[in-house]
Amino acid sequence: MTYWLGVDVGTGGTRALLVDEAGRLKHAFTAPHEEMRMERPLWAEQRPENWWDAARMAIRGVLNEAQATGKAVRGIGLSGQMHGLVMLDASNHVIRPALIWCDQRSQPQVDWINQTAGKEMVLRCTANPVLTGFTLPKLLWVRDHEPENFGRLRKMPLPKDYLRFQLTGEYASDVSDASGTALFDVVQRRWSMELVDRLGLDRETLPSVVESSEVTGAISDAAARETGLEAGTPVVGGGGDQASSAVGNGIVTAGIVSCTLGTSGVVFAHSERPHYDPLGRVHTFCHAVKGKWHVMGVTQGAGLSLQWFRNQLAVGADYDSLTVEAAQAPAGSQGLYWLPYLMGERTPHLDAAARGGWIGLTAKHSRSDLIRSLIEGVSYSQKDCLDIIEQMGVAVESVRVSGGGARSAFWRQMLADVFNKRVVSLETQEGSSYGAALLALAGTGVYSSVPEVCKAAIREVESVSPRKADAETYAAGHRIYQSLYPSLKSFYQSV
Repeated sequence: MTYWLGVDVGTGGTRALLVDEAGRLKHAFTAPHEEMRMERPLWAEQRPENWWDAARMAIRGVLNEAQATGKAVRGIGLSGQMHGLVMLDASNHVIRPALIWCDQRSQPQVDWINQTAGKEMVLRCTANPVLTGFTLPKLLWVRDHEPENFGRLRKMPLPKDYLRFQLTGEYASDVSDASGTALFDVVQRRWSMELVDRLGLDRETLPSVVESSEVTGAISDAAARETGLEAGTPVVGGGGDQASSAVGNGIVTAGIVSCTLGTSGVVFAHSERPHYDPLGRVHTFCHAVKGKWHVMGVTQGAGLSLQWFRNQLAVGADYDSLTVEAAQAPAGSQGLYWLPYLMGERTPHLDAAARGGWIGLTAKHSRSDLIRSLIEGVSYSQKDCLDIIEQMGVAVESVRVSGGGARSAFWRQMLADVFNKRVVSLETQEGSSYGAALLALAGTGVYSSVPEVCKAAIREVESVSPRKADAETYAAGHRIYQSLYPSLKSFYQSV
């Protein structure tokens, strides 16, 4: 049998899956990562070497599941967590652990960029305000605090592109992932050398950039020995995890919106042209569809909130048991609210200093209220994202859901009630790794375009509609939720 491989470098693990020529999921395998290192509040680092270890394990694992050799794989697509700063020296060795997407330490560097280049220049060059989560301010933090490490920098691949280098020996990225660096001209789909030069950075550290379905290289002899893949197998550009997930959800034409609940939560909409929120509350990035764009709103601590609760307050529990417990509490959690700002927040606040917490806790509240309020708080935050996208003129009739949170029927129904929209599940809910495999199908010529492969492969299988009483409860609850951040903002700034 012939397969196409998708590999996604996530936060918690690397996932590899195989699809057939029709885009049907056949086999999948996940290799876990080490826990992210958090030496201080709002800091987050991972070792790129561990991503490569996990990728080798995942690729060999999925080939073993399929009882196949690398010869059966016709093409490979890559996806990965966005914004991470990977630093390689002249010998292609990792200089220091990667500062990953949720690291929030670089607000002084954001301020320096805005003072040095000016906010207007940043917007003109990149179509987005610069945020602490993006790659550029992380790089400048290293420059300011670890000048010796900064001086050794020769190449700066993004997380999935570090994996590409290990697989092919090529330094390359794709337009969707590069969009999240704060150095990429999203409108022209190329590096903004004007901004690079204005900030005094080295152009040579940046990889070449291609469209997501273009071939960037082939599996090397060394990588073939390490992974079991066949040397010479083509590797396409792939995409950042959210653009890849959107491909996996079929968000490749106008009017279709997705909600992906992983460690972070993302509401994503396709756009035929660059489309901006004047306040910069959502990101405008290049899509993994050639010549197209997307807008997305981001909740930093979506699945992370539930993971934190499990790790700290429900050790040994699984996520299914936690959602069963949450269902025992009433909608609205008896007036208890969770603010999911465990790693600051992007949409709509753009505040790296924001902190999470429960508001409204009383002696009457039970653990089931705590868990339900946590899921409700994440859902309210995703509702903030959806509202902004609708305000930008995107028509939303239904929302396609994916990611770990979307596997819960309880959470899917809650999203329908909070969004007051029909929520749709797909036959394959793999998200980014699946989208990467579909990009490989398009890139190796099996299909003529990404929309064509999505039309052939993606099928809606289930939907839930909002329940009137709960939708009304949540509409009132969302208004209260929105009032809490402004009340606490001055406190966040003083912590």
